[in-house]
Amino acid sequence: MTTILQVTGLTKRFAEKTVVDAIDFTLEEHTSTALIGPNGAGKTTTLSMLTGLLKPSLGSVKMLGGDLRSNIGFLPQYPQFQPWLSALEFTEMAARLSGVPTKKAKQEAQKTLEFVGLGNDLHKKIATFSGGMKQRLGISQAIVHKPKLLLLDEPVSALDPVGRREVLDLLKGLQQETTILYSTHILNDAEEMTDQLLFLRNGQLVEQGTLLEVRQRFDEPAYVVEFSTVEEAQHFMSHSTFKCTVNGCYVYVAMQNEEPSMQQVLERLTAYPYLVRNVARQTATLEEIFMKVAKRA
Repeated sequence: MTTILQVTGLTKRFAEKTVVDAIDFTLEEHTSTALIGPNGAGKTTTLSMLTGLLKPSLGSVKMLGGDLRSNIGFLPQYPQFQPWLSALEFTEMAARLSGVPTKKAKQEAQKTLEFVGLGNDLHKKIATFSGGMKQRLGISQAIVHKPKLLLLDEPVSALDPVGRREVLDLLKGLQQETTILYSTHILNDAEEMTDQLLFLRNGQLVEQGTLLEVRQRFDEPAYVVEFSTVEEAQHFMSHSTFKCTVNGCYVYVAMQNEEPSMQQVLERLTAYPYLVRNVARQTATLEEIFMKVAKRA
């Protein structure tokens, strides 16, 4: 993969308070990276420095192969719209402000609105738009000039489930056209559409890597066996040679280096005259992993 952005020692201080503390990371072309962390972790400040809205106290941000400011699109957490404009007028204005030639701005605006699913709403006033439509419009203004890097601050946090699903699907498609860095505290979204995770806590980058890499470092894989009664679960645990824990009707069989295998667990279960309701392999959710990362940090 080709590195498109290199961030080195990025730091932001306000008076005596360090909000972002010497973070380093790179972004690869046509990937999606989630900047995750609790509220106040420094996510918005980091994105604001990348866009140039805030000047770093220390550190550098370099776009490889081009000028940073002319090659980024940005959607803030709370975008502002002129409600009296139509979707086409607003996006055309954004195109011209982003350097698209005047003669091409309207054409590019229309194409972009069709891409984000607003092709039937070109001439509708923004005042009539739903939350999901406004978020699509915000993405439209951020990509109308075809940026190499798209920065999104909490792009789905204010949407209902339907709107969130629509925007997530749109972002997945956008990854084929550009590189995406987005902040979120909704960890299920990050788990669904990301190539790289950046964990921020109190302004520090405490963990990073692909979801697979982070899982390998923090996951505690196990098989979950569901019995019909608490007594059956207790009996199985007390007579098993596997490393087990029990919670109600559920027995958790710990794994280490892929041992025991699912087949070994099933063979052991057949030796007991119990009705087993379900057997499944369990892996930690991103939320569980983040809690481990946060406690470790």
